[in-house]
Amino acid sequence: MTTWRSRLEPVITPFFHALWRARRPMTLGVRGLVCDERHRVLLVRHTYVDGWHLPGGGVEHGESALAALLRELAEEGGVEALSTRLIGLYSNHAHFKHDHIALYRAETWRACPPREDGEIAERGFFAVDALPTSVTPGTRRRLAEVFDGAPPSDIW
Repeated sequence: MTTWRSRLEPVITPFFHALWRARRPMTLGVRGLVCDERHRVLLVRHTYVDGWHLPGGGVEHGESALAALLRELAEEGGVEALSTRLIGLYSNHAHFKHDHIALYRAETWRACPPREDGEIAERGFFAVDALPTSVTPGTRRRLAEVFDGAPPSDIW
């Protein structure tokens, strides 16, 4: 299946992205910053895109950003957020000029079973000073702002 998928995905993915953009001229996504008791950050690695990311995803029609965050944290990260705080709203125009991402921090949370549907290849908690090398640039910027006092940016 991996061989079939690796051949077909590069061909059909651009088509589906174009169709998706035509139907959704502005998009909103959410990401969640979750730290464990040792101050390590939860990151996920998807099966369909490179790099390690903060868990999150798209806000569905009729869904609030907070509801999307709670759903995505549970599905991708195995986290039930009990209290959250909005950190910021960012433009993610590197991939699509009308894309925005709301970043929340899960202030308190508890573990729950993640959804094992093949979307997430790996998930784990990492020390901020020992992140995997393939952490995405946007994720690195957000972590530097939150933990190192880096100047904030409105660009993901």
